[in-house]
Amino acid sequence: MNAPTFPHALTLRTADLDDAGPCARIAAWVGDHPDGTPFHLPQWSSAVARGCGQRSHYLLAERPGGEIAGVLPLTESHSPLFGRALVSAGFGVGGGVLADGAVATAKLAGAAFELAGRLTCSTVELRGGVRPGTEWHADDATYVRFVRPLAGDDEAELLAIPRKQRAEVRRSLSNALTVETGSGVAQAAAHYAVYAESVRNLGTPVFPRRLFEATLRAFGDAADLLVVRHEGAPVASVLSLYWNGTVYPYWGGGTEAARGLRANDRMYFALMAHARGRGCTRFDFGRSKAGTGAAAFKKNWGFEPAPLTYFKRTTDGSTPRSINPLDPKYSLQVRAWKRMPLWLANRVGPWISRGLG
Repeated sequence: MNAPTFPHALTLRTADLDDAGPCARIAAWVGDHPDGTPFHLPQWSSAVARGCGQRSHYLLAERPGGEIAGVLPLTESHSPLFGRALVSAGFGVGGGVLADGAVATAKLAGAAFELAGRLTCSTVELRGGVRPGTEWHADDATYVRFVRPLAGDDEAELLAIPRKQRAEVRRSLSNALTVETGSGVAQAAAHYAVYAESVRNLGTPVFPRRLFEATLRAFGDAADLLVVRHEGAPVASVLSLYWNGTVYPYWGGGTEAARGLRANDRMYFALMAHARGRGCTRFDFGRSKAGTGAAAFKKNWGFEPAPLTYFKRTTDGSTPRSINPLDPKYSLQVRAWKRMPLWLANRVGPWISRGLG
């Protein structure tokens, strides 16, 4: 007589991110899930681990027979400045539990909480997904997300942009700017130089260069760099992911010269055309903090903000960690960082930022 089977019997394990076969199966499952994001993919967790030296724990829920029921990518983030946390997904704007039912959701979230306790991580952060339970604090006021469809061609794209921003884009098209795409050594060097200057000017530390390199390697043809140059010098650049018909401009910025040249406007308009050429139909402008200039910039392009909900839970009853640079307690550090010489910011920044998760 065969033993009875229980439809809700799930097993949890940690996936081996170095095993290509199972990772491909997980990636296919994530790609088919309506709420999947690139940050749920095994290659994102692998890139973060290799690029920042932070350990990944990719939790996998399976039914009897090995059918996937849910995933939860976690990054074990260590920082002498910001404490220890278990984050889903580390260095991503999305993540959280991705599952096909409440049972798998509860089991994965519970396993993450237990794992955090064993690792002495005081905070668990889930960036998206559904709320696993009332014990998880929900924050839907800090961040907003911007997504809209791409138009059919450049002229239609211009008409989709509100009038004031459309004029800025047209001015950028008349400037002596060149655009190139790729993922070679020259583009990578240009991108890092531009991005590092951009975030220093905003008062935040730059991520390690190897994080960008690891991301490009992990995603292969599904990622590239777009660089805008003026008289041969890079003035704006963005690293983008391409997944499930959507382009995700992720790490981008411009130099001080970019503003007058309107290079950022040229960059994003050029990326829209480039993404259409790659078969994308949606543009995900990522997240911004509500009420900031970055959020206003994206809204000016015709994107409507939608709240992003994140969930936190602490293992020791303490206040969850805060790494928001807009927090008043960081105002002095932000002002000081803006004045720091670029060479020093680039030396110290990666050491600090690798612990942000």
